[in-house]
Amino acid sequence: MPPATATSRRDRVMAVVNRDPMTAPHRTRNDALTALASAALSAVLTLCSDGGRTLGAAGWALLLGCSVPLVWRRRGPLRVLLAMVVPLVLYHVTEDLHTAAVPPACIVLYTVAVTGRPLRTLGVGIGVTSVAVAVALGINAHHGFELLRISGWIVAILFCGVDVRFYRQYVASMLERAERAERTREEEARRRVAEERLRIARDLHDLLAHSITLIGVQTSVASHILTVDPQRLDRTAIAASLDDIAETCREARAELRTTLQVLRDTGRDDGAAQGPLPDLAALPGLVRAAETAGARVDLRVRVPEGRLAPVTGAAAYRIVQESLTNAVRHAGPGVHITVAVEPAGPAGLRVTVSDDGTGPVDNGVPQGFGIAGMRERARSTGGTLTAAPRPGGGFEVSALLPCPPASPGNQRAPEAPRTDDRTRDHAPAREAETTS
Repeated sequence: MPPATATSRRDRVMAVVNRDPMTAPHRTRNDALTALASAALSAVLTLCSDGGRTLGAAGWALLLGCSVPLVWRRRGPLRVLLAMVVPLVLYHVTEDLHTAAVPPACIVLYTVAVTGRPLRTLGVGIGVTSVAVAVALGINAHHGFELLRISGWIVAILFCGVDVRFYRQYVASMLERAERAERTREEEARRRVAEERLRIARDLHDLLAHSITLIGVQTSVASHILTVDPQRLDRTAIAASLDDIAETCREARAELRTTLQVLRDTGRDDGAAQGPLPDLAALPGLVRAAETAGARVDLRVRVPEGRLAPVTGAAAYRIVQESLTNAVRHAGPGVHITVAVEPAGPAGLRVTVSDDGTGPVDNGVPQGFGIAGMRERARSTGGTLTAAPRPGGGFEVSALLPCPPASPGNQRAPEAPRTDDRTRDHAPAREAETTS
């Protein structure tokens, strides 16, 4: 026999054994076949014995009638057992061939044990043994003591049924546990996908909103220079504005490539596809971009003692980025912005971005997803964020982020803030206050 065929047959047999008999398919048909097989076995035992030739019509009717209730054995095992008591007792009282009635009795006892609680099975075993011994003693004392001696077979049948019942319950519990674990894994996978989509949405929003806002402001500056006094065209100012636009486009393209790489490397779970996270060392670049758009920015960065966890640094960077974008977009021309990143207590980082602008604000909160995205970033690190108008005018965003030290595997030496000639010329005071 090929190994595959043997394995498939073994699997089918184990499936039948593990299946709950009360919910198995084709129950009535299988029980009818079981009753027919029981009657045939009883008839064979009768014909093969010496007393089979003397068994009358009434004996045959009682013997075969004992197997008829087995057709409904799984619908009501106890009722079937009670229905078999009368023909079995009458058969044993009127006939001497007791072995022929054993098959239906064993089948119904096994059914009761395999479908009922152990306490009920114990009661059935005691009751059946008592009735059988009492009937046998009434017929012949010798037969009664002999039946009492071999009553261990009744106990063995009941024990076998209880054992099969426990095995099926164990298999069912293991299957349920496996299904529950699978559902948990699927829910965890869906949760991770949702979190990743939300993270990518926040990154794309921060990146595109910041870059598009700066490009729009810089384009407006170039257009203003061209239209105010075409006769006295400031080519140097226009070239500088176009250079700023090109630099913003390059930075946006680099960050967008990193974000898209995460989408492409969906099969990796080690997080390596996310690339390096932005940190506080990149804040001067955000400040330069905002100043290019016409804002005046004061930056104060004081990193807590020890290395800063990358996720905290990235959250602080994105909050500052979105706050600067909102200030440049909504606070009006020439806005003065103050950015402060300082320790807050022994294990906290306070990020504050405030402006004195008078730009359009609806109900104190600019329209869009920026404020919601910043709150989600703060919550993702276990922190909080508030965003509201200032009493004296302007708007303020304040975030309190937990500041656990970076793990050894994620530590990275802080980079010195990069400066260029444009920043050094018009913002020396800000650079003097910047540390990292």
